[in-house]
Amino acid sequence: MPMITKQSTNAQQSISSPTPSPLPFPTTLKPAESIFFPPRFPDLNLLDLFCEFLDLLISMAILETLDIPTVGVAVAVSAVLAVVAYRSFTSKSRGCLHPEEFKKFKLVKRTQLSHNVAEFRFALPTPTSVLGLPIGKHISCKGKDATGAEVVKPYTPTTLDSDVGYFELVIKMYPQGRMSHHFREMCVGDYLAVKGPKGRFNYQVGQVRAFGMLAGGSGITPMYQVARAILENVEDKTKVHLIYANVTFEDILLKEELNGLASSYPDSFKVYYVLNEPPEVWNGGVGFVSKEMIKAHCPPPASDIQILRCGPPPMNKAMAAILNDLGYSSEMQFQF
Repeated sequence: MPMITKQSTNAQQSISSPTPSPLPFPTTLKPAESIFFPPRFPDLNLLDLFCEFLDLLISMAILETLDIPTVGVAVAVSAVLAVVAYRSFTSKSRGCLHPEEFKKFKLVKRTQLSHNVAEFRFALPTPTSVLGLPIGKHISCKGKDATGAEVVKPYTPTTLDSDVGYFELVIKMYPQGRMSHHFREMCVGDYLAVKGPKGRFNYQVGQVRAFGMLAGGSGITPMYQVARAILENVEDKTKVHLIYANVTFEDILLKEELNGLASSYPDSFKVYYVLNEPPEVWNGGVGFVSKEMIKAHCPPPASDIQILRCGPPPMNKAMAAILNDLGYSSEMQFQF
C-alpha cells in the first residue's frame, strides 16, 4: 500500500508511490483556434477540451497505479469538463471590452469607401469572441493627432455581437480632425486602443412601439446599429423611421446597407434621405430637415414612441427646437 503523509508546513497532502513510467506524449498542449464545436456551441474550442481531457487521461493512468477508484476519476473528468464549458460561456457573455482600461485590437482589413470614408475591421482575440457592446452603446478609441498628442474620441461600431470574431468601424476622416489623422495613418497590422461600453442609451425589446431617427453625416452609425439590432430580432416588433441628412449624395454613409434593410424589412423600416446639394435626378428631400419632413416621415408624438437624434451640434440644436414645437416631450426625445 502506498503511504500518505501530512506536510504541516503547507497543510497539503503528498502521496508517496513508485514513479510511473514516462508517457510517450506531452502533458501540456497549446490549443489551436481553428477547430470549433458546431453552431449550437460556437464558443467551445474543441482542442481546448481535448487537451483538458488528455490531461485527465494521463491523471487516470497515474491514479490507477495508486489504486484510486475509477468512480472518483469519472467525477473528476465531469468536473473539469463542466469548468471548461462554464469558463467558455461566461467569457463570451463578458465580451472583450473593459469600461476603464484600454485594450488593443489588430486592424485586419481596411476598405476605402470614398475619398474620406473608410471601413476598418478589427480582429477580436478568437474567431468566436464577441465585442460585448450593448445595443445603442459606443466605444472610446485612443490615438494620436498630427502633433503626436494623445486624443480620445467616441465611435459606434456598425457590427453587432452576432458578428463574431471581429468588429467594424465606418470612419469619416475630416481634414482637421485629430482622431481622423490617426485613422488616416492606420495600416493593416496596426492596433487600436479601445475601451467601453460607453453611453446613456439603454434599449429593451418592446420599450417603444416605434422610433423616429434624425441623423446627419457620421451620426448614422448609432442609428444603424440600433435599427439593425431591432430588425434582425424576430421577437422585436418595433417600427423604425429614419431621416438621414447629408450635404451631397457621395456623403451618404452605409447607403447600401440602409437600402438593404429597407428592402428586407419593408413593413418595419423606412428611410428618407435629405441632401443640401442633390444631384439633378433626386427623389428625396432637399435642404435642411424641416418640420414638414418630420411630420411626414416620423411617428407623431405619443407615449409609446421616441425620437433619436445624432448629428453635428447645429443640426441637433435645430432638431430639438422643431421637435419641441411639434409637441414631442423631453421623454420622447434622446440625443446620442
